[in-house]
Amino acid sequence: MAKKTSANSRRRPIDVVDAKVAVDLATAQTYSENVFLFVPNLIGYSRVVLAAMALHYMNYHPKYCTLAYTVSCLLDAFDGHAARALGQTSKFGAVLDMVTDRCTTSALLCYLASAYPAYAIVFQILISLDFSSHYMHMYSSLVTGSRSHKIVTSEVSRILWFYYNDPRVLFVICAGNELFYVALYLMKWVNTPLSTSLGLSVGYLEPYTWAEVMAMLCFPVCALKNVINVIQLWKASKILVGVDLAERAQAREDAKRS
Repeated sequence: MAKKTSANSRRRPIDVVDAKVAVDLATAQTYSENVFLFVPNLIGYSRVVLAAMALHYMNYHPKYCTLAYTVSCLLDAFDGHAARALGQTSKFGAVLDMVTDRCTTSALLCYLASAYPAYAIVFQILISLDFSSHYMHMYSSLVTGSRSHKIVTSEVSRILWFYYNDPRVLFVICAGNELFYVALYLMKWVNTPLSTSLGLSVGYLEPYTWAEVMAMLCFPVCALKNVINVIQLWKASKILVGVDLAERAQAREDAKRS
């Protein structure tokens, strides 16, 4: 028998399952209850615009690119707070947030693959891992009735529970991961040694630029983030296989009764 899950992590299925009915509801929504205009979703749209600006400047203006990219990523920490504070959580907002994260990071990794051709396959693997782990995790959350992909119990995975349960941990790991990629981007533009930039001796860091130092500091966080992605992919795979086995067992029981 599967364990019963808490009421907090489950939501009763709604009656609207037909896609045409859902489209009609979205079309007929009023201004006062328009999910597209929820504050956290408006923040999400601004993230998309800033990410597009970062892509526009990425190849020739590193300052504007870095500013737009960083602000877009930082806003990710505010849309969730706004949703909870205003009572405007939505499935659309959750998916918009995840899709924006994946696409923004992947776009930067694509640039890094061209900037560092010897490591192109590494960046391609990172893109594939990021998309596959989050897609499978999101899908496994949906088929098991979870209200959010961020609701993970310690019984499923203590590591994922620790990662998703504490917003501070989630922010630090995600920020460190993005800062590592940004540092790799800036290393192509920053050539002045740290000692020259600061005008003082920095010991064994003397020959490095500040972008290289930033990359060295953030690399362990990036490595941890991708280990978590691997764990997330594996756990989601096991959940989906478990659902398959449960459904097959139920089908056999139904066949015996008929």
